[in-house]
Amino acid sequence: MSRFLCYVSLAFLLLGVSSCEKEEVQKVEQKRSYPGDVQVLNSCGIKGAASSMRNYLRSQGFDVVAISNDRLQNYEETILVIHTPGWEGEEALAKALKTKNVLHVQNKRAYVEASVYIGRDLEKIIQQDDL
Repeated sequence: MSRFLCYVSLAFLLLGVSSCEKEEVQKVEQKRSYPGDVQVLNSCGIKGAASSMRNYLRSQGFDVVAISNDRLQNYEETILVIHTPGWEGEEALAKALKTKNVLHVQNKRAYVEASVYIGRDLEKIIQQDDL
């Protein structure tokens, strides 16, 4: 009798294991938002550079509130200017821009926390990283 119960238990166990469905796991990409406003200036002379950079930075969680052309159009590399000391998005923005060109210029009249001066390295910055 105990052998019979052992076989029945084993059958239920196998039936339970074989009827399990694979659970689909979806990777949810968490997009972090950084408080503070960012201004983007086309300083490279490439048409549409400011719009491309705005779209890229917004996809990275930054609030780009203004885009325009800079008076100078000859920057080789992108430069990040921080107007608000201690802004918490500074490191993340520099990383997203793939730049170490970070200047701190405190301006009490600035309406943004940071300004991005786009250089000719734009394509290198906005290209998708291979995962």
